[in-house]
Order: sequence, then structure tokens, then C-alpha cells
Amino acid sequence: MHTEVGGYKMNWNTRVTEMLGVKYPIVQGGLAYLAYSELAAAVSNAGGLGQITAMSLDSADALREEIKKTRMRTTKPFGVNFAIGQHGRGYEELVQVAVDENVPVISMTGGNPAPIFEILKGANVKKLVLVAAKRQAIKAEELGADAVMVVGQEGGGHLGRTDVGTMVLIPQVVDAVTIPVIASGGIGDGRGFMAALSLGAEGIEMGTRFIATKECVHAHPLYKQALVKNDENQTVVIKKSLGAPARAIGNGWTDQILEIEKNNGDYEQLKDYISGIANKRYIYDGKIDDGFAWAGQVMGLINDIPSVQVLMDRIIREAKEIREKWS
Repeated sequence: MHTEVGGYKMNWNTRVTEMLGVKYPIVQGGLAYLAYSELAAAVSNAGGLGQITAMSLDSADALREEIKKTRMRTTKPFGVNFAIGQHGRGYEELVQVAVDENVPVISMTGGNPAPIFEILKGANVKKLVLVAAKRQAIKAEELGADAVMVVGQEGGGHLGRTDVGTMVLIPQVVDAVTIPVIASGGIGDGRGFMAALSLGAEGIEMGTRFIATKECVHAHPLYKQALVKNDENQTVVIKKSLGAPARAIGNGWTDQILEIEKNNGDYEQLKDYISGIANKRYIYDGKIDDGFAWAGQVMGLINDIPSVQVLMDRIIREAKEIREKWS
């Protein structure tokens, strides 16, 4: 995609835009319980890659329906995200639906992607894998990933087990693999986008920032308001004791989780606190003291709840201004 700025053509093409068939190298995160057709189509229509969250749907038929609904809302490419290992259930049937429906992109987060790669053998689909360490990125490339999405410690939801931030992690992975790198964690505007490109990434993934948009219709208004109102200091990392650290908005509920963890509580003691039911009470019902919600430190950069189109236009405008300054 070329845009005129200051008399010269500005080009946003990278290996990521070419591989995914999108205008801008901006990917919407998988967003458990939130990333459905409305948001996915809006992101794709605005020039990025929208995604549907497969594992939050209760059946293969429900995924097929969601894919059809997305196709009714956009003619552009979109992806299906599989949060493997997070939901304790099989995904084979769901992956097969995505293949049967000719979804062009499948992304995998939160577990070993090898079994999905097996199912995808011979399918004409681009495979993105979310990683949080250099070693995982190298492994993903060996398995046959077309690109890696690399999340630093600033990100929301599930993170790596080390405390390495995006600024250090991205260049490390860029140097370690030959496939394109998509940067994730702490990115919510044109400055973050340009910073990622300058680190050697060829695109960005945003999760939290896309929740605070009009088209993220499943997120309760109180959840979106919390993202606007709070800053980066209001996030906490829970589930470290389970070896599955994840960043959420700090509240009385996460205080209880951290207290159980501090006292060496096991999974049995934690399970009701960290369940999908507790997550949905906050994000769907707006019970902000009776559940938890994922959010990255980028919360400190969120000041409004625009449409996806307005957000994407703003990111590209900010990025253009930076490029102009640099030129």
C-alpha cells in the first residue's frame, strides 16, 4: 500500500502484508471470548488482519457459523486463532472446520502447535505462532510456521515465563529466525508500530487496544471504560505459580488470586478464581469486582473507544508523521 506524504510515496508493504494479503501489517489478537465476526471483519475491512477466537466457541458448527458471519461482513482475508492448552479440550475438529472453510490464516497461541501443523499438512493456509522466547521462535520456524508473533512481558493475557520486555525480545528473535516477526506487547499507536518496525519486526499484533473499540461488541462497557480509565500500574500478573503467567487488570479478585499464590495454593484452590466463568463475569456482565479481565500495560496509552477504522487510520497517520520526520 502506497500513500503520498510530503511529495514521496510511502510504502507499508512488508513480507507480512504480502503473506497475509492485507494493506497494513497489523494483526488483531485472538482475544478469548471477544474476537468474533464483528471485530474480525472490522479489522480486516480497515486494512489489517482480523481474527476469530475458535476455542471460545462451543462446537465446530459454531465456528463454521462464525466464519460465515465474518464473510458476510468482509471480503478481505481474516484468520482463526487457536488458544491451545488454555481450554483443556480438543481442537482437531475446529481446525478441520477452518481448513474446510478455506480460512487463509490460522494462528496458534499458548501451547505446542505441532499437532495443529500435522492437521494443516497440505492445506493452503498461512500459519502464525505466538511465542514469548527466542527458543520458542526457533522451534516454530523448524515446525513450519510462516511467521512468529512475539509477545513481550508488557502484553495482556498469557505471557512468557521470563520477564523480558518487547524492546529486548523482538531484536533477539529477528536475529534468530529467517521468517517474518510480528511484534506484540505494549503496542497501541503509531509510535509503537514504528518502534516495532525499527526493531526489525515486519508487523504488529494488538490485543488490548482492539478491545477498547466500538466493534468489540461482546466486551461490557465497564470493561472498556476500565481500559480507558486505568493506567499501566493497574495491571498485575497472575498464575505465575502455575507456570502460566498472564496479565490482567488489578482488582479485588486478582488480589485474592495473588494471595492464594503467595501462600503456595495449588490449582484446586485457584481454579474457580481463574476460570473462564470468572473471566466472563467481568468482561460480559460488567461485574468488575467479581471476576477478572485481561489487559496489557498498553492500557496506559488508551484514552478513547473509537471505531476500528478510526483507530487504524490514526495509527497509520501517526506512523506517517514519524516517517516524515525521520526522512
